[in-house]
Amino acid sequence: MAGAFAFGFAGTAAAQPADPVPLPGTAPLQLLPGEYLWLPELSPRGPVLVLVSLPEQRAYVYRNGVRIGVATVSTGKPGFETPTGVFTILQKKREHFSNLYDDAPMPFMQRLTWDGIALHAGRVPGYPASHGCVRLPYAFSELLYGVTAHGITVVISDQPGQAPLLAEPGVFAHPPAAPAPAVLATPIASHRLPTPAWEGHEWAPERAPPGALSVLVSRADRRLVVLREGIEIGRAPLGAGEPLPDGTRAFQLLEGAVPGRDGASSRRRWVQVLGEPVADPAALARAVVVAPAFAALVDEALAPGATVVLTDQPLRATPVTVLDAQGAAADAIQAPSSVGD
Repeated sequence: MAGAFAFGFAGTAAAQPADPVPLPGTAPLQLLPGEYLWLPELSPRGPVLVLVSLPEQRAYVYRNGVRIGVATVSTGKPGFETPTGVFTILQKKREHFSNLYDDAPMPFMQRLTWDGIALHAGRVPGYPASHGCVRLPYAFSELLYGVTAHGITVVISDQPGQAPLLAEPGVFAHPPAAPAPAVLATPIASHRLPTPAWEGHEWAPERAPPGALSVLVSRADRRLVVLREGIEIGRAPLGAGEPLPDGTRAFQLLEGAVPGRDGASSRRRWVQVLGEPVADPAALARAVVVAPAFAALVDEALAPGATVVLTDQPLRATPVTVLDAQGAAADAIQAPSSVGD
């Protein structure tokens, strides 16, 4: 019997977190090419999110929902455009040289895709000038390198930079009356359960090392895929539910909790980091339907830094990259390990 995966929002998602850095939304911050602002003391701990705005040629850094830094950047020039979408850091190297463009130095390289897109230090002239990578001021790239980790979320947008939207989550759990079969509680090799209710479900957390979890939900594919460190560890077919809203939306789980309503237990803190605010937040919970025991496994695995991406498009055909899903989410296919500039 299918049950609601229930990733939803109670109330509005339009409120923004307190943001002491005077950036877009208040007074414009004037930065010359190569300049940056770095204030990590504003939020000393929590999951890190990097948001790159192509039209602004800016990179914004958030830690636990609070903006701690901003820098000028240089993204892909015409013919080598930087792809938009939701990515995860797949690899980090302090010293790296391009194996595509004449061994060009790429200090503090943080890989976003297996086909050549990365964050790294480089020349920032004030306009798009790279071969697709996101160039950062050298000192800023070193500071950023020091606070990021494998698996953190990087959003590249073709919209002006905006602070992530605070989102109060609804229930993100399984119905207690439907416990998982005992076999699912054991970290064994990848498996498919033989019963009809579990047909097409897989859960194999031993495939990937510890790290940030990414949950991809495609209404068009009628599929939910769970990744960790870019490696698929679970999947489930979607049951009957309401259509997802148009477009692609991404959410990140923060540290801490918000009080429940009417004396209810506390709830997780989420921010929406990509996409238009949802007109009917509760519709998200009604749109994502999987077997209750599988929902329980995902719920148990969630930790601060986890990302949930919801899209009405097929994972292979979204107009934006979804966590490098062309490779990782679609049967864990990785392209050659090359990085450009």
